[in-house]
Amino acid sequence: MPIPLTGGRNARQRARSDHRMSEPRTSERGQATVELALVLPIVLALLVLVFQVALVARDEILVVHVARDAAREATVTRDPGRIATAATRNLPGATVRVVRRGGVGAPVEVEVSYVSRTDLPLIGALLPDITVHGGSVMRVERP
Repeated sequence: MPIPLTGGRNARQRARSDHRMSEPRTSERGQATVELALVLPIVLALLVLVFQVALVARDEILVVHVARDAAREATVTRDPGRIATAATRNLPGATVRVVRRGGVGAPVEVEVSYVSRTDLPLIGALLPDITVHGGSVMRVERP
């Protein structure tokens, strides 16, 4: 039994018309470029905002570590200068306050605050500086 031939001239015409439909019209050629030009600044601003949030999170972690260092120094000395130096060694500009300190075996509590600057381009002017706080408590080892 012979296989019927399908297609012929009509199939070629359909293939040509399908091909023409996949090509963009002349009026739609720059649409993707315009869409990219409209969306790209928003995407970049969001990227910079995420980076700024990461910097503030880094400062938060640094404040916690600096509070621990200051509390550790406060366990062995009463000198506020040495305690502040222990804190500002890793985070210049940090403010250290010894909340309480008792005798040997009693807890010493230290609070640290730091102003995290939001000075990245485009975003820094829109966001205020953020004050980050941290604290630590340890037992006094020396009088």
